Amino acid sequence: MAWSHTVGGTRYVFDDLKALLARATPERSGDQLAGIAARSAAERMAARWALADLPLAHFLAEAVVPYEDDEVTRLVIDSHDAAAFAPVAHLTVGGFRDWLLSDAADSAALAALAPGLTPEMAAAVSKLMRHQDLMLVARKCRVVTRFRNTLGLPGRLAVRLQPNHPTDDLRGVAASILDGLMYGCGDAVIGINPAGDHLAGIAALLRLLDELIQRHGIPTQGCVLTHVTNTMQLIEQGLPVDLVFQSVAGTEAANAGFGITLAMLAEAREAALSQNGGKGRGTLGDHVTYFETGQGSALSANAHHGVDQQTLEARAQAVARHFRPLLANTVVGFIGPEYLADGRQIVRAGLEDHFTGKLLGLPIGCDVCYTNHADADSDDMDTLTTLLAAAGVTFIMGVPGADDVMLNYQSTSFHDAAALRRLMSLPRAPEFDAWLAGMGITAADGSLLPAPQRHALLADLSAPR
Repeated sequence: MAWSHTVGGTRYVFDDLKALLARATPERSGDQLAGIAARSAAERMAARWALADLPLAHFLAEAVVPYEDDEVTRLVIDSHDAAAFAPVAHLTVGGFRDWLLSDAADSAALAALAPGLTPEMAAAVSKLMRHQDLMLVARKCRVVTRFRNTLGLPGRLAVRLQPNHPTDDLRGVAASILDGLMYGCGDAVIGINPAGDHLAGIAALLRLLDELIQRHGIPTQGCVLTHVTNTMQLIEQGLPVDLVFQSVAGTEAANAGFGITLAMLAEAREAALSQNGGKGRGTLGDHVTYFETGQGSALSANAHHGVDQQTLEARAQAVARHFRPLLANTVVGFIGPEYLADGRQIVRAGLEDHFTGKLLGLPIGCDVCYTNHADADSDDMDTLTTLLAAAGVTFIMGVPGADDVMLNYQSTSFHDAAALRRLMSLPRAPEFDAWLAGMGITAADGSLLPAPQRHALLADLSAPR
């Protein structure tokens, strides 16, 4: 089915749904690289007009990646909740935008709607929205998850403490963990990207995290972000695994490039829950998965099927949603300028990803980041981080000095989180805030205190390992 619209006396025709979505997308270097982007601002506006008039229900009739060829499409269609969708089933995409911005779309209504939305619906409406629109709607969405603490409560901001080390040296990792904890970071997760892929090294990192969390009673969770097959092997060997991690994409072919299937993710989740007599290792909840996504992953694997990268990002979020994660985040500028060219595109993509994730019912955070060869800088990251905090983002990253010395990219620092807390009065997860106060790291109001020389964490993590 084709759509058309006339702008400035020129009639623009869009041959199918994926062409319409691609042409309506804000300017993006990845879509230009794929040859699917609008060729002018006029064509982009024509596509948006046509998209605004498209019935929302049409997304249930036409798939951007064929049902018979792609298990992500099958997951989206087969798990769609028609009853949840019913309140907005009569709307067009433009009408849906208006409804989302209205007072009728409160937190309860949005939570009830989430199972009825396909990722393509969420992506489509985002293409009609300004930055403020994306922020206003995302802020109304409430997605609360639990493992050893409670994440996603309104008016709070969590931080993933990311203590990566170029050789996985345990003392180096421990030093970064200490740094982050003394800045009040780590309530989302203490999550390590291992430099190596050998099981013995990953096991040592898991033991370090478990020993630290258990010894000091820290109400948080640890995770080593290795491939899901490694994690399953380590669970079989009796290693202490809190969260199962995996990067996911929006097409079956792109996930195959990651070496995963949906069945494998289901198996991994069950493996995590099999610990502790089938309850998992959580004390407050059983959200035991953690996923990362990022615009451009399917295109970089030549597995995009001609679909724009933002729509595919929303499809990746639908994969994550299916497995009830504790956490999910977009790594918004990590893949490089071939996909998001500069600070302006990174800011837009981060707000889009946060909006679609929240709308789909995902506990979404953001790694606000860029590679050193992108046309972006720390001021761009400050802008996006502040906008996301205002929009109610679940968590951001905490990297020593904002410079990841293992992955070689620029992210957000412990200091950035402290600045946002002071600027916007954003406390941490409640259980973690209470622990920090009890440890003498923060005052009763959550503000940071000077670290005494004999602090228990300093003595513990400074000891030889």
